[in-house]
Amino acid sequence: MSAIADVARLAGVAKATASRALSGRGYVSDETRSKVIAAAAQIGYVASPNAASLVTGRTQSVGVIIPFISRWFFSEVLESLEQSLLAQGYDMTLYNLPAHSAERERVFDFFLARKRFDGVISVGVELSDTEVALLHRMGRPLVGIGGEIPGVHTIAIDDIATARLATEHLLSLGHTDIRHVGGDQVDQMDFAVHTKRLTGFNEAMRAAGLPTDDGFSACAFTVPGGYEAGLALFGDPRRRPTAVFAASDEIAVGLIIAARELGIQIPTELSVIGIDGHPYAEMFRLTTIEQHPRNQARMAIDSLLAELDHTEGPERTGHLTRVPTNLVMRSSTSAPR
Repeated sequence: MSAIADVARLAGVAKATASRALSGRGYVSDETRSKVIAAAAQIGYVASPNAASLVTGRTQSVGVIIPFISRWFFSEVLESLEQSLLAQGYDMTLYNLPAHSAERERVFDFFLARKRFDGVISVGVELSDTEVALLHRMGRPLVGIGGEIPGVHTIAIDDIATARLATEHLLSLGHTDIRHVGGDQVDQMDFAVHTKRLTGFNEAMRAAGLPTDDGFSACAFTVPGGYEAGLALFGDPRRRPTAVFAASDEIAVGLIIAARELGIQIPTELSVIGIDGHPYAEMFRLTTIEQHPRNQARMAIDSLLAELDHTEGPERTGHLTRVPTNLVMRSSTSAPR
């Protein structure tokens, strides 16, 4: 196998210079770095991660814990995390974390405690005080996405404010008979996302002087979930609302499909708004509140790497960064007939 000394000899530089050029740590001129990289490529030299770790104290690896992989928001975050980490020369190890169980305990007590990571990113997982304390004792930075975790820098939208904005959009169009279709209040996601979006809806309705009794229908956070809820909600013309705020774009798409199947015209007979910014929203001309999951992932990477590099800046520990959302109006909402 080729060694760093072979690369240095071929590039005509000292071994220490070749090491700095390939690791990216320490000053090396652009011209010298290019020569070293070309020499390494010529002889097929690949730096040993274990040797680099002994020198730098870094593993160049980040652990990511996440509750779901197939759901749109989480898959968008994951893809962006991986792209951003690779661009910075980091590997990513993924743990699909179940609810509180023996498997979850093993992830924290065994895998994460082995200190194979320079830092940890928690996506949509409401960590316990014990879990946070364990990660802090490891001396590794921890950043969260999706909701507030005490003692941890977290990045999240304001679910209550976002739901309130979606409902206020329908109210501003003149709707008064509005229904919220969202997640089951018993089967909660972490950070009580279902409850927060229902709370935002209720706050907007009460502020407008409208009742909230019988204003909520529960369903799965999926297109089929929205479709089934739509068939039940729209099947009886006497109970049919003029507008629906869906807790996700996928639910909203399911509602639109159900309405079309029942011969209900969108938006002249029914207005629908969602939350997410899902690619389906453009296809179905859905009015939505975009939450930009890829941007949340990039913000998490920036925060984690800044802590690793001790970059000067605002105190991050325990700080919650609210990510702005934006209303995108399309043709799924209009004034009631």
